[in-house]
Amino acid sequence: MASKAATPSSPSFILTSGASGRITALFSVQALKSLLMLINAFFLILLAPFRGRRRMVVVAARGSSSSSSGDQKSKDDRLLQETSSGVHRTKLRVPATIVPWKSAGGGGRVTAVVDPEVGGRRAIAIKRVLQDDDTNTVREFSLFVTARSDNLFTQSWTPVSAKIRGLVVLMHGLNEHSGRYNDFAKELNANGFKVYGMDWIGHGGSDGLHGYVHSLDYAVDDLKSFLDKILTENPGFPCFCFGHSTGAAIVLKAMMDPEVEARVSGVVLTSPAVGIQPSHPLVVILAPVLSFLLPTLQLNSANKKGMPVSRDPDALVAKYSDPLVYTGSVRVRTGYEILRTTAYLQQNLKRLRIPFLVLHGAADTVTDPAASQRLHEEASSTDKTIQLLEGFLHDLLIEPEREEIMKDIIDWFNCRV
Repeated sequence: MASKAATPSSPSFILTSGASGRITALFSVQALKSLLMLINAFFLILLAPFRGRRRMVVVAARGSSSSSSGDQKSKDDRLLQETSSGVHRTKLRVPATIVPWKSAGGGGRVTAVVDPEVGGRRAIAIKRVLQDDDTNTVREFSLFVTARSDNLFTQSWTPVSAKIRGLVVLMHGLNEHSGRYNDFAKELNANGFKVYGMDWIGHGGSDGLHGYVHSLDYAVDDLKSFLDKILTENPGFPCFCFGHSTGAAIVLKAMMDPEVEARVSGVVLTSPAVGIQPSHPLVVILAPVLSFLLPTLQLNSANKKGMPVSRDPDALVAKYSDPLVYTGSVRVRTGYEILRTTAYLQQNLKRLRIPFLVLHGAADTVTDPAASQRLHEEASSTDKTIQLLEGFLHDLLIEPEREEIMKDIIDWFNCRV
């Protein structure tokens, strides 16, 4: 694998504008506060008569261990369309507390009322778990209830024959879901690691508007609670975290909590969202206002679907044809939360003390490789490693060299068990 040592350099994605001084003067703090109060009052008065309860229905999914013939993508799309349009043939029952882990032979049903769009995504996620017939892995799902009473879809992969030596918790990136790490999880199983994945709020089979994150701090808190659950269920095993892109940012912020750091043996980060520059300096000024007034608004200019994230065309087709992957434009609040979180991380890198490995493609155009280099340089961790991979793009685990990257990650885990 081609790599190079990190060398100090100034961030390459910072944008400047000759009009930045005039923009700053125009949008002073006092002016913005006054503008915000006026706009907020106007919208509250305008929208008050139209506020109402969101329609909720009971939706469905009955597990089956046998695989059916036909194209998986078409079946997933049909199931999603049927559920969203109100055609519900089976019932998905969800608990008021944590659901026990369920697999194809688990049986039993639990109940709750869920949004139809969420129910469609969740039915697909559950179906994929139940139809996984890999004889080397036991794949199960569970619904984890947060302190906010949101139901998050989680899953686990347990090795059948390999002796369990440690635990790995996966945090997926923005707009994707934990099921996309199925192959990686099974490679970890083969090396003696039991694996857990969690779809964070607004993603995959979890509650929330698809692609919308009201606060990334919710995801950070949910990860902490999920880790506590996993460590309680598996006492005595070393636990590691893996995070990709925004998922890596979530992991990093969670590890800055000393109580969490003390219970985790190390983290691996791929293409971490430590540095993301907005398209224009004005975005930084307007983002807090727009995210408050129009949080779910989609910005066409912010849609990164067209950005290359892998050099493997088949992997890109598989990713963007997955109905559980959000391919719409970035929502205003979601984008603001990412900017806010990355700003926090950049100001607190010295607080990071946990052992970590960071891998970043030097040709990544989604997150800044120079920011990963800064993370490596400023973190207080004594056990820290960085690999900057020449020519590699953003999604390292779907790059053509994915097997070599997986091996590097697993070797790092193996050396710390």
